[in-house]
Amino acid sequence: MQFLIQYWWLFLVILFVLNGLFTVNQGTIAVITRFGKYVGIQLPGLRFKIPLIDQIYKRVSIQNRSVELEFQAVTIDQANVYFKSMLLYSVQNADEATIQKVAFKFISDKDLMQALVRTIEGNIRAFVATKKQSEILALRRDIVEFVKEHVDASLEEWGYHLQDLQINDITFDQAIMESMSKVVASNNLKAAAENEGQALLITKTKAAEAEGNSIKIAAEAERQAAQLRGQGVALFREEVAKGMSQAAEEMKQANLDTNVILFSMWTEAIKNFAEFGKGNVIFLDGSSEGMEKTMRQIMAMQQMEKSK
Repeated sequence: MQFLIQYWWLFLVILFVLNGLFTVNQGTIAVITRFGKYVGIQLPGLRFKIPLIDQIYKRVSIQNRSVELEFQAVTIDQANVYFKSMLLYSVQNADEATIQKVAFKFISDKDLMQALVRTIEGNIRAFVATKKQSEILALRRDIVEFVKEHVDASLEEWGYHLQDLQINDITFDQAIMESMSKVVASNNLKAAAENEGQALLITKTKAAEAEGNSIKIAAEAERQAAQLRGQGVALFREEVAKGMSQAAEEMKQANLDTNVILFSMWTEAIKNFAEFGKGNVIFLDGSSEGMEKTMRQIMAMQQMEKSK
């Protein structure tokens, strides 16, 4: 009988010890209370509490949590804006004071979630209420920064930290969406027309520049050609004059009349007129008096050239 009593007490002791053992999973921290009063926390692993006296009040997860939000806000010009966003938050750290806040600030996780969501929505609505409908789409990052700035203080009091807020979608009423589409379409048409006008202007400008350059090149070529023609005529005249002077000098040495040269030039001119006239009518005085008159004029011109 005494042997059975000893084993009974041993069984009770083992049962007592086993009842006090418990495990805390990785990523969570156990909050321990004794007769309803907070006494401490237990980190992940195999832990022991006093059976029947100590209780696991709550297991607090220190992992990141996410929640999707859908809500409506109104702009300063009374336009309805619909938001779809994702909230990422977590326990601020694993310190005992922080875990104590998390465990006792709210009755349940449902109450925490409700307070957190309402706080986020309230801050976004407050920001949107100061902006016009046309500004909202361009202020996505500003909205996130505004919320983080105003929410972090409240979350710190609760023992949490806002990791990230992503605004995934911003929409408006159907009528506003249609009007925005029309505005975008008209702006695109305007930009296309402006680009087309600029392209046409550039094309015409380049064409005018090319035409101007072509005219300049042609004018320069004509100028150079005229200059060369003038130089050729001058050179021709110079050579003719040299030849006539040489011929006249030779005729003087032979005691011949130099007017023969002029007569020869006159006859050669009449010959060329006849050969290369191409049917043009040229009136020449072919009489002896006309020839004599022409010879006197040529001789007078020759005397004038010599006097110069």
